[in-house]
Amino acid sequence: MSRKRTTYTAEFKTKLVLEVLKEDKTLNEIASVNNITPKNLQNWKKIFLENAEVAMEPAINRI
Repeated sequence: MSRKRTTYTAEFKTKLVLEVLKEDKTLNEIASVNNITPKNLQNWKKIFLENAEVAMEPAINRI
């Protein structure tokens, strides 16, 4: 029997990445509490940081 792939919302991913960036808990602790792999969390953090500049663009460019 195959495993069903779990999908996570952007809101959930962002919440966890921001928690990692606060550094109150380790990445492994956050992953464990939320039943995800540390590798997923590492990937989400990398993507988040690579795209952070988009949040600073003027609102005119976002439609």
